Amino acid sequence: MKEIVILGAGYAGLRAARELRGLPGARITLVNRHAFHYESTELHTVAAGTREPEVISFDIRQSMGPTVEFKQDSVTRIDPEQKKVFLQAGPVPLSYDYLVVALGFESEDFGIDGAREHAMPLVDIDSALAVRQHFEARLAGFKTTRDENDLRLIVCGAGFTSIELLGEFAYRMPSLIELHDLPKDKVQLIALESAPKLLPMFDAHLVDYAVGYLAARGVQIHTSTTIKKVVPGGVMSEDRTFDANTIIWTTGVRGSHVIADSGFVAKRNRVNVEPTLALKDHPEVFFIGDDSAVLDPAGGRPWPTTAQLAIAEATHAAANIKAHIAGKPIADFKFVSKGTVCSLGPSSGIAQLSGRGSMKFEGHGVAFLKKLVENGSLLEEAGFAKMLDNFS
Repeated sequence: MKEIVILGAGYAGLRAARELRGLPGARITLVNRHAFHYESTELHTVAAGTREPEVISFDIRQSMGPTVEFKQDSVTRIDPEQKKVFLQAGPVPLSYDYLVVALGFESEDFGIDGAREHAMPLVDIDSALAVRQHFEARLAGFKTTRDENDLRLIVCGAGFTSIELLGEFAYRMPSLIELHDLPKDKVQLIALESAPKLLPMFDAHLVDYAVGYLAARGVQIHTSTTIKKVVPGGVMSEDRTFDANTIIWTTGVRGSHVIADSGFVAKRNRVNVEPTLALKDHPEVFFIGDDSAVLDPAGGRPWPTTAQLAIAEATHAAANIKAHIAGKPIADFKFVSKGTVCSLGPSSGIAQLSGRGSMKFEGHGVAFLKKLVENGSLLEEAGFAKMLDNFS
């Protein structure tokens, strides 16, 4: 009996388990610190309050069925020489013949002073709810405090997640302003970005549409603005301080701290894997998703970590494990992006899809397109009932 252990039940880990479950002669064990899977690409909707956690999550045991053994626990260390995984609660380490590491991402503060202490990350459902509750409490308390910083929200970073988050907040602000009888002209949604341009994965006219759409709804985006320090109630750049009592940190992510704790050679906790997605000198260990750095042969740089890439890697790693068990050669990973969809709130967005040429979309129709993408994933991972629940 081959022991296959999968660490993490995000997009990558869940897909790997799904591809491997029912494999003859193998026992599949899936380890995750939560009993539920959540759609991490939709955390911004929970943070802004346009969706509830139960809409973007589902029970792992129910989705996997009886052919996958699920352990709810936190991984503390991996020992590839002894082929063991050490768990926080489990007194006995897990032994494996094959290991898939898909532990997900953590917030990256790049060592910026005060970021960890005074800014709120957006990495899971708990942190998303913390953002929502903090900002809504500040808005509700304004009548008492009269502190205009309670009406200001700063998003540090203006990458993909940041733009989607700002779109959700911009959509919701009119109802919050009305609910708390706030002075509309004092409410500010601010983004600070060190790069001179936004969303490099999109054509310029789509970026212009997104920026214009957000600006028309009161969002201020400051590009070429490097963050030097975060202090209580403010963010300091090179030449000024931006004041706000809600500061959200979305400048980037890194892989799980377990990578560093286990002594793997990595950059930002992302392991450079072989073209097969296996660890060098350990063909039985695969790193996928946010914990792996997979080079794009065309550019020589790692592919950006996305749900689409994670799912493709998981499918490939599972196929290579099956091949290896069967005594067949394993294959190199090849990836062709299907394109990118960026929401600007529940009712608009931009999209650039691959096909014959490149298909580009903007406006209200993109919201429906993203819904189709989300529900395709839910249908595969959680089933038809959950997909219908999400579509309602």
